[in-house]
Amino acid sequence: MPSTPLLMIPGPIEISDAVFAATCVRPASHLAPGFKHAFAGALRKMRTVWRASADHHPFVVAGGGTLAMEAAATNLVDPGHTVLVVNTGVFGDRMVEMLRRRGANVLQVGAEPGHTVPLAEVRNALHEHRPHALFATHVDTSTGVRVDVAGLAGLAREVEALSIFDGVCATGAEVFEMASWGADVYLTASQKAIGLPAGLALWMASPRALEARRALNSPPPMTLDWLAWLPILEAYGREDDAYFSTPPTTLIPALDVSLGELVEEGIDAVFARHASVAARMRGAFGAMGLQSLSHAPANTITALLWPNGADGRALAAIRDRGVIVAGGLHPVVRSTYFRVGHMGAVTRDVDALRRTVEAVGEGLRAVGGEVDVAAGLAAFDGV
Repeated sequence: MPSTPLLMIPGPIEISDAVFAATCVRPASHLAPGFKHAFAGALRKMRTVWRASADHHPFVVAGGGTLAMEAAATNLVDPGHTVLVVNTGVFGDRMVEMLRRRGANVLQVGAEPGHTVPLAEVRNALHEHRPHALFATHVDTSTGVRVDVAGLAGLAREVEALSIFDGVCATGAEVFEMASWGADVYLTASQKAIGLPAGLALWMASPRALEARRALNSPPPMTLDWLAWLPILEAYGREDDAYFSTPPTTLIPALDVSLGELVEEGIDAVFARHASVAARMRGAFGAMGLQSLSHAPANTITALLWPNGADGRALAAIRDRGVIVAGGLHPVVRSTYFRVGHMGAVTRDVDALRRTVEAVGEGLRAVGGEVDVAAGLAAFDGV
């Protein structure tokens, strides 16, 4: 068994050898020609991965997904604005709290843990309240639920509301067409399917979103202000000197490498790879006798109910078998389930995926879980 456990949580994730090598370098100047070239390349490749147009604006800022969420809330919403949140889990709750702290009038349409909100319910709320913006989580890391982003973006356009999507557990793995779907903001963090260590907040903003920022009456904090960052990122896109706050000079060249891997493979192929792996993993877990928490499962994470006889003790037993998975996160059902991430570089490694299925099954059985490990492995192997 390898000395280092396999990281199969829904972020941070395992990274490719090329990305690892790109992070293992001495620090560079933020004005060095090589750094500026890598930054320009990363910004250009973001448009490809996001399926954005030339007039969409990529942002890369030191931070995490929560920072990207806060930037969206404070750059697009004034105190008193009415906003609608499609809430499918913990990160919908977090966005609600951010918007409330901003002073927005926050309306919600929600669902029980593991479920999505019907589009008809969202349409009714949009047409009744005519909000300034709609916020939704593409894949909520807490529940593994995936929403219909294309449908939600279309509904927002019906009432001329901005559409903002938290893609932290989705970007670079789940199908997303920013330009053709008319989404206004799509945000993520580096440690998920983008395939880096944690440390970068990334998002793409539409021209309409930038217009909304310029129209704000109450500006956001300076460090989150899109208008402070925009000229810096435009300069880096031209490989010019720029400074507002020192960027992460190790992570951004690695970002250029990770995005380059996705672009070289072809983003449609990347989406298809994640869908295929998700189906194979769920098929194996289902054959083992496990049930999914999510009724609209994502391709990046599987949330599984503890089987009879097993509980959170199994997390340590699974780790003892060389694989790290995550416990439940949603406070309402936290003790009833656990989560397995499958995104990024590991989805190219069949042996690692099989090892995960085996470790989960053996770990569950070690604490008394009623599972059929052999059936799970046979299903994974296609036997």
